[in-house]
This record gives sequence, structure tokens and C-alpha cells, in this order.
Amino acid sequence: MVSTVSAAAPSQSSKVLPIALWIAQLLLAVMFGMAGLMKLTSPIAVLAQNMAWVGSVPVALVRFIGLAESSAALGLLLPSLTRIKPSLTPLAAAGLVLIMVLASLFHLSRGEAQMVPINLLLGAIAAFVAWGRFTRAPIEPR
Repeated sequence: MVSTVSAAAPSQSSKVLPIALWIAQLLLAVMFGMAGLMKLTSPIAVLAQNMAWVGSVPVALVRFIGLAESSAALGLLLPSLTRIKPSLTPLAAAGLVLIMVLASLFHLSRGEAQMVPINLLLGAIAAFVAWGRFTRAPIEPR
């Protein structure tokens, strides 16, 4: 009976990580997809009302950040869902880690320390996805 329980436990635990990774990927894709699209398409004056930093940087940088966030959102889902080059998914997650580290440093330099915890939380979720898809639960290509 003990062997039956221990045999069932690995298969149960082997499903938890992939499910958690998919949830994290979806959460990040929705958040960064919306944020990126907003930075790409909204007028700068409208963005500056909600994000003070937008008025302090070149418009091209705001649009570039929006493009990077939107691209990462697509990269978190499309390669894994289609199983075409799924190795791009952990790279997209690693790119988001970099974006969040840079965002944290940027906000700290502006005295906006209240923004750093959300950057670090999103960066940690992205790091979890990168780690999981690189090492523990990679998705096999077609």
C-alpha cells in the first residue's frame, strides 16, 4: 500500500509545475500584453496622466518599451501553444526579468520606490517561468 501511494505522488506532483507555469505565463501575457499595447497605441498625453515617468522620457522609448512588452507577451504564449520553437518562451520570460530589473532601477532613480515591489513581483514570476521552461518543464517542439 505504501508503494501505491508513493507511486501516485510523483505523477500528481509532475502535473503541478506545468500547470503553475501555464498559469504564470497566461498571467504575465495578459498583464504585459495590455500594458504594452497601451504604451504602443495611447497618446503620450493620456499615458502621462497615469504614469508620470512617461512625460520624462523620449516618446520613442515609451513606444519601444511597449513593443518589448507586447512582444514578450506573445513570446510567452505563441511558441508554447503552437509548439513551434517553444524554446522562445523561456527567452521571452528572461527578457521580462531584464525589463523588470531595469524598471526597478529606473523607478528607484526617480524616487518612485513604491513602484519597485510590483516590478520585482512580476520579475520573480517571469524568472519562475524562465527557470521552469528552461530546466524542469520544457515544452517539446512538434
